[in-house]
Amino acid sequence: MDQSKLKVCYVITQRGEKKYWNRVGVAFLNNDGSINVKLESLPVAGDFQIRDYVPREELAGTSLRGRNGQAEDDAYAA
Repeated sequence: MDQSKLKVCYVITQRGEKKYWNRVGVAFLNNDGSINVKLESLPVAGDFQIRDYVPREELAGTSLRGRNGQAEDDAYAA
């Protein structure tokens, strides 16, 4: 599969002054521009965001905070 068509779905939850990003599924961009979303859990609160997939090899040396349920860092501030 073309990785440029793969997206990752996150729920962003605010707790105090910090935001926590939890991966809840994936999304796929179709040839006609539509998007299929496959959720592993259904968020009931917080913001929902779909971002481009970035392989772990490309993230080497960067903070994974914000991608693993921990507080976000400046790289993910909206």
